[in-house]
Amino acid sequence: MNAIPALLDHLVLVTPDLSATVADFARRTGVTPAPGGVHVGLGTRNYLVSLGDMSYLEIIGPDPEQSAPGAPHPFAVDALAVPRTVTWAISPPDLDAAIAGARAQGYDPGPAQSMSRLRPDGTLLEWRLTDGDDAHPSGLVPFLIDWSATVHPTASDLPSTPLLSLSATAPEPDEIRPLLSALGTDLDLTTGPVGITFTVDTLLGPVTFD
Repeated sequence: MNAIPALLDHLVLVTPDLSATVADFARRTGVTPAPGGVHVGLGTRNYLVSLGDMSYLEIIGPDPEQSAPGAPHPFAVDALAVPRTVTWAISPPDLDAAIAGARAQGYDPGPAQSMSRLRPDGTLLEWRLTDGDDAHPSGLVPFLIDWSATVHPTASDLPSTPLLSLSATAPEPDEIRPLLSALGTDLDLTTGPVGITFTVDTLLGPVTFD
């Protein structure tokens, strides 16, 4: 099993208190996450850290400068009391082909939908991803993303903490593995409560988050 999954695009660390979690990440790693942007209408914003190559960490939480959205915040952040890595994303070469291929193997990752956010410099980023409402409820099966003509977040000179490993636990790992295979990726899975753990390399030494 590879320590880093094939096609990894990003990890999603969700927090009810964005500023506190960003400060904690900086304290533990010596690296301060960069402002990513605002998800207008969803009530969230994010901060980003490169994980090396074309992958990154997204730290996402409620945006105090936006009014509360009419629906719950993304990634069920309203139900969290502490920060948690809730899911991850892969970026296949052809999003539509990957969706069709997964469906042919018995797993439907959901339809692709358009998303966007504003960077701090006002640049509008647009992408497509598979609908989270259709994803496996554990969060251990990644959603799919296609950045299309938009510059990938890792191309914006992000601060970096190289990813050393990514693993997860699940009550029934053998239920998850065929779904990962249908998407053309993998994940180091062992038996346990649902959870995702990753370790990054820093000047302060390896640091692990869950």
